[in-house]
Amino acid sequence: MIKRFLSFVEIRTKVTTSCSFLLALAYLEYRAQIIDWTLTLIFFFSMMIMDCATTATNNYMDTKTNGLPLQFERKTALRLIWLMFLVSIAGGLYLVYCTDLVVLLLGGLCFLSGVLYTWGPVPISRMPLGELISGVVQGGVGPFLALYINMPAGTYMTLGFSKGTIVLSLNVLPLIAVLLLTIPPMCTIAGIMLANNICDRERDIAVQRYTLAYYLKRKALYLFAGLYYTCYAADVLLVVLEMAPPILLLILVTIIPVQINIRKFFQKQEKRETFPLSISNFLIIIGANILLFLICPYLT
Repeated sequence: MIKRFLSFVEIRTKVTTSCSFLLALAYLEYRAQIIDWTLTLIFFFSMMIMDCATTATNNYMDTKTNGLPLQFERKTALRLIWLMFLVSIAGGLYLVYCTDLVVLLLGGLCFLSGVLYTWGPVPISRMPLGELISGVVQGGVGPFLALYINMPAGTYMTLGFSKGTIVLSLNVLPLIAVLLLTIPPMCTIAGIMLANNICDRERDIAVQRYTLAYYLKRKALYLFAGLYYTCYAADVLLVVLEMAPPILLLILVTIIPVQINIRKFFQKQEKRETFPLSISNFLIIIGANILLFLICPYLT
């Protein structure tokens, strides 16, 4: 039962969500910020369960057309999906109760993206938006919320009501720092999605799934490479703008194995053989970022 459930939600793919979350924690450690572990863990599990529910929904919908078997009977699978969504919503609402409207709005955006990714008349997964949505939600909004619930109130933004008017105040420099910090997870997660869609292009067309790889054709490979170069540019900017320690520049060493993987993928795009290279690049880049932020306090 447990093994089938883990297969149903493709638990092995949750490394992206987990590592993006760990990057946020590493940045908090670098900033010497006290972490509210209760709220942080509630957020993490709510986020993970939502991710699992989205993946399960995708499998549930895909097995209607691709002829592959589902891990559970369809009624049981649907009940599990609804249960995961409800648990995730409950955790999210508790976070909102303990925090503010920013968490409600951004959490609601993540929930809506998860539902629309695989459900509806034209799911996001069947459009050329999958890479963008997945990258922004998992690699951007997720880590930002982990930072937001732990940093002092008003660090990034405040949202409130005054005399019938919604008042939003943004702190530009801290938000720029977060944007640059989250570009690597956003781009590498988008890279995984893009590599998957490149490898599945012909099969996707057969089931009327027209992803970004379908429209870009050969140019999709250049976008794949460009996503990784953007990660390094963001890290360099963090240091140049004095928003991160100079030791972060050691990330540039990882260009060597990442570039080797890019070249291999350019030569052959095959699901079993070369798609895992995108996951390898994700782990190299994000893993190095996490490590460098964690060791920084011990070197200064």
